[in-house]
Amino acid sequence: MQNVAERTPLRVASSTITSGIGNGSRDSDLLSRFCQLQVEQIASQTSIVWAQIVYYDPFLQSHQEVASKAEELDFKTRDALRKKVDSTDFPPVFTLTELPLTFSLWKGYFCPIGYRNYQPEYLLVIANSSPSPGFQDYLISCANLVSQHCELYSHLYHQSSENQLLEQIFHRVGHQLRNPLSLISLYAENLRRELSNHPSQAQAVVIRDTVQNLLANLNDLIYCGKSSQLRIALHDIQALITEAIHELKPWIEEKQLNILYSSVPVTLIVDHVQIKQVFINLLNNAIHFSPKSGTIHVNWQVFQREVLIQITDQGRGLSDNDLKKLFVPFYSQRPGGTGLGLTIAQKIILDHHGSLWAQNSPEGGAQFSFTLLRQ
Repeated sequence: MQNVAERTPLRVASSTITSGIGNGSRDSDLLSRFCQLQVEQIASQTSIVWAQIVYYDPFLQSHQEVASKAEELDFKTRDALRKKVDSTDFPPVFTLTELPLTFSLWKGYFCPIGYRNYQPEYLLVIANSSPSPGFQDYLISCANLVSQHCELYSHLYHQSSENQLLEQIFHRVGHQLRNPLSLISLYAENLRRELSNHPSQAQAVVIRDTVQNLLANLNDLIYCGKSSQLRIALHDIQALITEAIHELKPWIEEKQLNILYSSVPVTLIVDHVQIKQVFINLLNNAIHFSPKSGTIHVNWQVFQREVLIQITDQGRGLSDNDLKKLFVPFYSQRPGGTGLGLTIAQKIILDHHGSLWAQNSPEGGAQFSFTLLRQ
């Protein structure tokens, strides 16, 4: 029989997690297939009798297990093995430990991956012979990779939950505000008609048009909460930034700010309304915290598969607490702020399969960065 030490070292199998918020069932299947791939890689070694991974699936909210070469172990042996594992004091994570098998001549080894809900996650291997030091390192690296994927999928689950909460908030706010705004618009229109040729008619028109704009923005806000309804098309990023700057012009002029943006042409397939809203929200934040006569930089870099866009201001920067809570709904450091602007921006970018994050600029001030796919 060929010994594990004589085999060619294996590469740890990897997989790709889909960006953005996906279907829980699909993500659960992806995580399961990844873990299955790992045990099959391990079991491909001739000395391995059986391999198993027990992991926590955040989408199913329960521990799951996958195994390879299951036919090699009868029910009685598997039951005895399970009892042996359950009665074992588990060592720290990523520590490979021999599991004495008094009921078999095989050798057992397990490596804890993590502990959730007072239950261990682990990699378990049954072999005909002792694994070589190199193969032991491989098993530990495999456990590490499984742990990293479980953490990423756990993060994806929490993002999905937060976005579902946001969708509920958007719709609730929309329904509460739409009727009063429509009523104001109706009264303003009635006033406009009654004040024909009166100097005050212009004020009624301003009220009506302003409310109509508010209603349009409210509809866009509700629309932003529906990730399944992206209206994507090819759009020029410079044009979107120009439109966002135009809408924020009164506040920019009030603080006498300069906004400089890249001249590198780039077009992306995005939702025009939503990505413009991202620029508005991020620029609005930068304007608020910029000093008078300051400069806001909007730069982007084009890579093979994505575009990195960065908005940097010259304000006070971000505290440690800000960096932890910036994208939490209703967290705001601005007087009168709703705490939803950055959260909405993050959701839109996630719906476009990108990422949004914040940091302090080396030159001072805050820097918000996000990526968008090129195709």
